[in-house]
Amino acid sequence: MAETTYDNATLHLSFSRWEAFLVRRSAMEVPISAITGVEVLPGWTSEILGIRSGMVISGFLKVGTFRHPRGIKRLVAMKRGHPVLRVALGGPEVEFDELLLSSPEAYTLADALRSAGVR
Repeated sequence: MAETTYDNATLHLSFSRWEAFLVRRSAMEVPISAITGVEVLPGWTSEILGIRSGMVISGFLKVGTFRHPRGIKRLVAMKRGHPVLRVALGGPEVEFDELLLSSPEAYTLADALRSAGVR
């Protein structure tokens, strides 16, 4: 899954070669100022994400970009069996409204972002 790290100012995402093909980028940086909320889901979310550009293996893997009919645009890299870090974004400099990222470090990353002032 995508490697996710945080360095007190920026959330860094690095995608494997096959993920990069599906999300159309090999890396992404999100400044802390663009993060409006963070939460951790204990596992896979089965909510309707919308129309996808990427790959879904039902019940196991979702990787790509999804646009919900309400207009929410998400970058998703989820794999069953790992907690999901949900990051809400806002502001003129962001391309997505939300990130859904599976990571064994999801709780640690969420705590770090909350310590930096993200709610």
